[in-house]
Amino acid sequence: MELIEIAKITSVFGVRGEVKAQPLCDSAELLTEFETLYWKSGTPVTIERARTQKSMAVLKIAGVETADDAAKLRNHLLYADREDFILDEGCYFIADLIGLDVIDADSGREYGRISEVSPTGANDVYHIKTPDGGRLLFPAVEEFIEEINIGQGYMKISPPQGLFEIYENERGDKKQ
Repeated sequence: MELIEIAKITSVFGVRGEVKAQPLCDSAELLTEFETLYWKSGTPVTIERARTQKSMAVLKIAGVETADDAAKLRNHLLYADREDFILDEGCYFIADLIGLDVIDADSGREYGRISEVSPTGANDVYHIKTPDGGRLLFPAVEEFIEEINIGQGYMKISPPQGLFEIYENERGDKKQ
């Protein structure tokens, strides 16, 4: 079993042992689809019922009967078994994108490695750590991504003209 972080318990919800969980995945709705999640140790967590409230999931965990019990779970992470997911074509786990080498599809230039992925609402943003320790931000937009190869450890991109030159100008190393 390979576990993936899926949620963080943030607070108590009501007096009957329910907790609010912040999704560390695409949506709170996804969290409500699981009957079993896991603690980091691999211990199963039975979800008796689940629903969404705004951008959060409200979960009733078996054995957690009071607000005091629920309060003890604050800041704990919940995990899902990777095999419980069926990803659509072109969808990836963020954990699998972190560490990919980012390469220009046309020139072969290596920009660096993905170090972080930030959701923005419209699209995710890839943080690329450059070999010199700098950082580039790249929009995760399908039209700019030519190929993602998790097995080989790379992503080929076609950045919009001028995107990365902005960073070079800011650092003062504009190419002549």
